[in-house]
Amino acid sequence: MAKNTMLQYFKDVQSEMRHVSWPTKQQTTVYTAVVIAVSLTTAVYLGVWDYVFAALVKAII
Repeated sequence: MAKNTMLQYFKDVQSEMRHVSWPTKQQTTVYTAVVIAVSLTTAVYLGVWDYVFAALVKAII
C-alpha cells in the first residue's frame, strides 16, 4: 500500500510541475543579477555601519 501511495505522489508531482510557469533564461539572468547586486549593497552598507560603530566604541573605551 505504501508503494502505491508513493507512486501516486510522484504522479501528482509530475502533473503539478506541468502547471509551473518557468522563467525565461533572460528573466533568470536578470533576477540573479538583482539578487547579487542587492546582496553586495547590503554587505557594504552593513560593513560601513559595523566599522563606524566599532570606531565609536573604540573611541569611547
